[in-house]
Amino acid sequence: MTQILYSYISEENHNYLIKKYLNEFPDDFKKKVLEYRKWQDGQLSLLGRLLLRRGLQNMSKNYEEKSLNYTSYSKPFLIDNNTKFNISHSGEIVVCVLSDMNDVGIDVEIIHEINIEDFESQMTKSEWNNMTLMGDRKSAFFDYWTQKEAVIKADGKGLSVPLKSFEVTNRYAKINDEDYFLKEIFLDEKYKCHLAFKDKIDVMIVGPNIVMIHEL
Repeated sequence: MTQILYSYISEENHNYLIKKYLNEFPDDFKKKVLEYRKWQDGQLSLLGRLLLRRGLQNMSKNYEEKSLNYTSYSKPFLIDNNTKFNISHSGEIVVCVLSDMNDVGIDVEIIHEINIEDFESQMTKSEWNNMTLMGDRKSAFFDYWTQKEAVIKADGKGLSVPLKSFEVTNRYAKINDEDYFLKEIFLDEKYKCHLAFKDKIDVMIVGPNIVMIHEL
């Protein structure tokens, strides 16, 4: 089973969320949330963990906050739990993917004004040429960017794998002989979001703020 859950931040609900849920988390996480200068950053962080908890409950998985740990590449994982997960946030959206099959990665980015030329060094020649031929270069850039970031997250080695060292072609990429398939996940017209997965997948929206993924 694989699922994606997402949520929007809300200033109106911020104090409620802090008072109701923050004390349920370890002290280091509570300190991190409270130290953010912007309420948006604190709420994005808190909602990511709440979505992870909700997703595990949906999958009937036991979960304790102390079971969360990190690899040497700073990728979070669950101790004594085979569920893989990944969290991403941008703008006003936070999204969490969980899977009990294979490693997954997800990236969401708000589409905003950006100097695209600054990122040419992060893309292969083919990716760059394809992007520049698109009518909407900004949308095409974020399309490529979220795909590449999602693959990096699924691979789990972070920025130790240069973005230019692999190429995204037709929603597919390969890193160190590992195949990754990509699926665009539509959450909001103002955002781009992609899921990277080691098996081909199908996606079905089954309810508000929940997207279910089915293996083909």
